[in-house]
Amino acid sequence: MRITAFEMRAVGQPLERVERDLRDPADHEVVVEVVGCGVCHTDLGFLFDGVPTRHPLPLVLGHEVAGRVVRTGATAKARVGDAVIVPAVIPCNRCELCARGRGDLCKKQIFPGNDDHGGFASHLVVPAEGLCRVDTASDNGRRLAKLAVCADAVSTAFAAVKKSELRVGGFAIVVGAGGVGGFAAQVASARGGTVLALDVDSKRLDRLGEYGVRHAMNVKGKSAKDVKKAVRELAKEHSIAPEEWRVFETSGTAAGQELAFALLGPGAYLGVVGFHGGDVTIRLSNLMAFAAKAEGTWGCPPAWFDDVLRLVDNGAIHVDPFVELLPMSSINDVLARMRRHEIERRPVLVPDFDA
Repeated sequence: MRITAFEMRAVGQPLERVERDLRDPADHEVVVEVVGCGVCHTDLGFLFDGVPTRHPLPLVLGHEVAGRVVRTGATAKARVGDAVIVPAVIPCNRCELCARGRGDLCKKQIFPGNDDHGGFASHLVVPAEGLCRVDTASDNGRRLAKLAVCADAVSTAFAAVKKSELRVGGFAIVVGAGGVGGFAAQVASARGGTVLALDVDSKRLDRLGEYGVRHAMNVKGKSAKDVKKAVRELAKEHSIAPEEWRVFETSGTAAGQELAFALLGPGAYLGVVGFHGGDVTIRLSNLMAFAAKAEGTWGCPPAWFDDVLRLVDNGAIHVDPFVELLPMSSINDVLARMRRHEIERRPVLVPDFDA
């Protein structure tokens, strides 16, 4: 099967459009025709910052994929025509780690666009295990394309909040309100939390205020000490207990990570979602002194995806205002603009190879 794709050939170089043969799916795999593929800052890390991929170059990036099954392996539990979201992290579901509920540690996991060729293409091959089926009875293709962000940005945010055991009425602080952070704020609000979003961009904060996020604070130019003081004052003003705050670091910046750690107090929980490849300075003893906990989130278990879609379908999580559909042919321009922070919404690339 001949497909069209955009390959990463070298760090710092534009992706190259190629025509190539797609391998046949193994018995447990399927071929998915891409309807939409989101662009994540992880892709920028691979392409511009030299973050190593597990699959050697050349490699097709892209791990936020929604599409339709067009071919199945002999034993694949999927049907041709199924509309699906492809989880960004797909565990094998057969090893000892998966049996213990640690699919995020599975040594045979597939991360499209990292372990194997991803979704910046017309088609890709992925395991059938874990695919999230989507009802598209009334869809014209645009809804399915926008749901591509559920493969990572929405579902990973959901996983981070779920793992934190945020209680109804509990205080949730999201550091970084764009992309994953914006969805994390919505998820925390949907689960009954009192949410404070912190960011350096007032437009992001204002937009979240329209979708259930009660409190927002622009922290541009402020020290971690000053922000912590302001957050404490806000909590006191609204009769929020000073214990067991849930803090989610989604900015993927050194300043954001240092601020998130500084906000930890008695019994607090820090959920680390953003990736930053450089050094940060923190006082690790705060975890001991406050009996606090820090935990990272690597993707979302496929078993939780139905819950994610349910929140989207019932309007508890809003996707449309935070997503922008763009032609896949503009991919290099989109990546460059994202690197320059010129795109406000999450880009989802729609294949236009026949245009």
